[in-house]
Amino acid sequence: MDLQFQNYINSFKERENTMPVLFIGHGSPMNGFEDNAFTQGWIDAAQAMELPSAVLVVSAHWLTRGTHVTAMDFPETIHDFGGFPDELYQIQYPAPGSPDLATEIQKDIRTVEVGLDHEWGLDHGTWTVVRHMFPEANIPVLQLSIDYSKPAHYHYNLANQLMKLRKKGVLIIGSGNMIHNLRMIDWQMMKENKGYDWAEELNNQFIQLIENKQHSKLYNLQELGEAGKLAIPTPDHYYPLMYSLGLQDAKDDVEIFNNHLVGGSLSMTSVKIG
Repeated sequence: MDLQFQNYINSFKERENTMPVLFIGHGSPMNGFEDNAFTQGWIDAAQAMELPSAVLVVSAHWLTRGTHVTAMDFPETIHDFGGFPDELYQIQYPAPGSPDLATEIQKDIRTVEVGLDHEWGLDHGTWTVVRHMFPEANIPVLQLSIDYSKPAHYHYNLANQLMKLRKKGVLIIGSGNMIHNLRMIDWQMMKENKGYDWAEELNNQFIQLIENKQHSKLYNLQELGEAGKLAIPTPDHYYPLMYSLGLQDAKDDVEIFNNHLVGGSLSMTSVKIG
């Protein structure tokens, strides 16, 4: 990496253009090395934006008590899954971290003490997505944990405190799935990229609420009814959406992509904000 580019990615200075925010439906870890319509959607999203100074991911797979941010120079690639082909476990995504940016995030979040973490790394909610978007692994990548003891509205409000990172070229990604019920997966529907009727209806409702910026109906989970209980049996994969929506500015446009359900009860629907 040449010195000029190294200085560029480490500057984190305010830019003229505000970076967009993404919510990515990341689905199966197999997307980490497959070339399919979903991974191409991630690639297209990256190619349509300015190169970020860093990437900050809120992944459904880092659940903690309290809030933490990775703060090491070189986060490890975590293979936090089982029962997949050996090739998937061989993949490494050797992107650098950024202790300086981690410290800035710690200072920006004022409502709660943020811990600087040197143990976690990049889990599959992060690297399976980002390696397609930025395959050269030359942009700093950090993760922000999800305090799993807190409700959806808490995460929505916490995200709002990170707004100025968008002006500094940091791409913030929520990585999960709006609809995520693995116990109801239908393997025939998995082959056909189909969803149950209730999931299709709820997915369309999610899109309408996001496009109309009716966020309160999304972070008040009780308003989602019986379909919401089926779609979100546990909120781990839903909470990353709260971070993406909490970073939406009033002027931001919304673009929906990868709008498909697989296996009946898993939504790959993704959102670009800004």
